[in-house]
Amino acid sequence: MSKTGKRLRLSKEEVELINEFRGSELDNLNGNTALDLHLKERGISKDEVVSVKHWQNMSGELRFSIVTKQNYGVNESTLLDDIKSLIDKHAPTYPKIQRTKGNHLLVINPADVHIGKLAVALETGDEYNTKIATERVLEGITGLIAKSKGFSIERVLFCIGNDILHIDNVYNTTTAGTPQDANGKWWQHFELALDVYVKCVEILRQIAPVDVIHSMSNHDYQSGFHLAHALKSWFRNTKDVTFDISVAHRKYYKYGTNLIGLEHGDGAKMSNLPLLMAQERSVEWSETKYRYWYLHHLHHKVKHKWLDAKDYIGVTVEYMRSPSGTDSWHNRKGFTGVQKAVEGFIHERNSGQIARLVHYF
Repeated sequence: MSKTGKRLRLSKEEVELINEFRGSELDNLNGNTALDLHLKERGISKDEVVSVKHWQNMSGELRFSIVTKQNYGVNESTLLDDIKSLIDKHAPTYPKIQRTKGNHLLVINPADVHIGKLAVALETGDEYNTKIATERVLEGITGLIAKSKGFSIERVLFCIGNDILHIDNVYNTTTAGTPQDANGKWWQHFELALDVYVKCVEILRQIAPVDVIHSMSNHDYQSGFHLAHALKSWFRNTKDVTFDISVAHRKYYKYGTNLIGLEHGDGAKMSNLPLLMAQERSVEWSETKYRYWYLHHLHHKVKHKWLDAKDYIGVTVEYMRSPSGTDSWHNRKGFTGVQKAVEGFIHERNSGQIARLVHYF
């Protein structure tokens, strides 16, 4: 018979197991001497304790199951602060570069790279993985730079984000929860993306000061934002690299008489973008003559022009090509045959877009 008067037809191990799961959380940790001794012996601070379950074994010994913050999870804002602090302390200092005066803006826009996407040639006819993705970014950047030679470059606009990462969490899904075929782990994708972005900025600043603008995107809405801030921390000591990486979905950039709008392409309707630009940047609109929207998301070329006078381009809206391969879903749907490329543009300070640069794979 048990102390409660009920006959238990259980082994000692089974009784201990039942008592363990009947244990309850302790709301008042301060008044439990046995728990104090238990924590002290194991070097655990009460501040680190999230929950406690306690029970007695068959010998009457008090047992504890303790969940601490370390194995419960880390607050996201605390984690980001820790990462930023770590990078801030180790941010390299780059030597100052002597530059010649120019009057052109070089726009570099590696769109929809999808680091972490997996495509198997046997299934899709198109091989793609993290190695190919990062190699294409660097090859595309150097290819566009080679094509821009002959222009006097005053500044470089480096467009980042736009689904640079294929997944946004540990479950291999996009931000909205859509499952994806992934190559590698989420943290590997993040480290590879940061490494390739650092290399890109290092290459581009050899040409001219670099202005980095991040576009929020649907595959990596959170992790892409974190990646942009990690990149900014990396170059915190570099005066000729600037960042516009706020959470705003639409970003704007003015160069001379050029006004450039950037967004991923999954937000406002394309037909509304020209007037949105006029409404949201009315001062810059009045000061410029040549206006452009560079969009992403579709992975293929689409271009539209809105005219507001004869021989005068009001706003040009176009989607960028992507260097990423065709995965299983796109292949099944028949979304194949699109040319893989990284694109860029040359804008003259007073004459608008005067050259289009494309590096095909």
